[in-house]
Amino acid sequence: MLSTITNAFKIKDIRNKILFTLGVLIVFRLGSFITVPGINAKALQSVSSSGLVSILNTFSGGGLTNYSIFAMGVSPYITAQIVVQLLQMDIVPKFVEWGKQGEVGRRKLNQVTRIMTVFLAFIQSVGITAGFNTLSSLNLVKNPGIGTYVSIGIILTGGSMLTTWMGDMITDRGIGQGVSMIIFAGIVARVPVGIQQLYTDYILGENGSGLWQGIAFLAAIAVAVLIIITFVTWVQQAERRIPIQYTRRVSSSNDSSYLPLKVNVAGVIPVIFASSFISTPQTILIYFANNHQNDTWYQIMSQIFNMQSIYGSILYTLLIVVFTFFYAFVQVNPEKLSENLTKQGSYIPGVWPGNETQTYISRLLMRLSVVGSVFLGIVALIPLIAQNVWNLSESVGLGGTSLLIIVGVAIEAIRQIKGLMMKREYVGFIKGSRPTDL
Repeated sequence: MLSTITNAFKIKDIRNKILFTLGVLIVFRLGSFITVPGINAKALQSVSSSGLVSILNTFSGGGLTNYSIFAMGVSPYITAQIVVQLLQMDIVPKFVEWGKQGEVGRRKLNQVTRIMTVFLAFIQSVGITAGFNTLSSLNLVKNPGIGTYVSIGIILTGGSMLTTWMGDMITDRGIGQGVSMIIFAGIVARVPVGIQQLYTDYILGENGSGLWQGIAFLAAIAVAVLIIITFVTWVQQAERRIPIQYTRRVSSSNDSSYLPLKVNVAGVIPVIFASSFISTPQTILIYFANNHQNDTWYQIMSQIFNMQSIYGSILYTLLIVVFTFFYAFVQVNPEKLSENLTKQGSYIPGVWPGNETQTYISRLLMRLSVVGSVFLGIVALIPLIAQNVWNLSESVGLGGTSLLIIVGVAIEAIRQIKGLMMKREYVGFIKGSRPTDL
């Protein structure tokens, strides 16, 4: 990986893409320290003790702890994406039609997603602000009122849309998928804070049982992290190769090839979707905490939608499994893939073109999704279980989710850099083979 990055910096176009990406991420990190006007900074420590903050900080790089202009991060955009993609499953006929129109339809769906993001970001911003203000004994909002909440909601909504726009700029002109890179930057920025928290809790704090015992515990966590990183990298790069035969063969070329399908077809998107999806009910529950925190229904719902509880961990894992199957068929559409193979004059040996090929690919995707969902669920669930069993800090509990996102995004970024380098070599080869040079 280091050699790939070193070689990439020697190429001007790729170097500019990398530097552009780093520049956008730096702007995002600077914005996460700008506190929203009208917020009482002294109350932020009280707010940061909430379990919801740990999830939303994953998408904003600690922005919610500072209650910055980027406090919402890309969470509303991800939620809007989930809703729009679900509505394409024969629920809204217009969305289904747009989904089949190629690039034109994709632009229309993106426009709808952006509009929905604005509404979700505003509602979520006002809800979280009002909810935290009722929870905080120090009064999070200096001058509570409808006008204040609306202005704070507009600022946070603008920050969320600006963050989403920066992600789009990274996708178009930088390296990697923009929204994922924003989340990646936020998680990496929180790593030093997590290490400091572990050091404080298990060496200096009440949970600490001595210097050497604390060091041994931290070393065990470091070994576990390395094992998880190795395992995640191995599974993320594993693929199932489907043999392909071509009926129209070009002279001096092979008449067979293969179609690579990842074992974890959906990548880390299900983890991001599940984290964003489970935070929405928590946002709503905060608003009712002041008057209903002793009610049975509120306590039950708080347990179900709290990732730090056993029930919340189970729900989180189930959401990952569901989104893994859902997004696998979004990434690889069996119907379109079957049509493309037919248009290219190719087929899978032993499988008839058309409907039989579509059925074969669908069954294969189902089997691969079983492996992928179990893999994602185990990596995300084990740290959460360890947190509840051994009373560990929240940073350890969310460590599995963070590692999945970090490793997955890093692998995709390196793969894109390698693709750009390979493309440049091919272009250079073609340019060097002009008739005048022969």
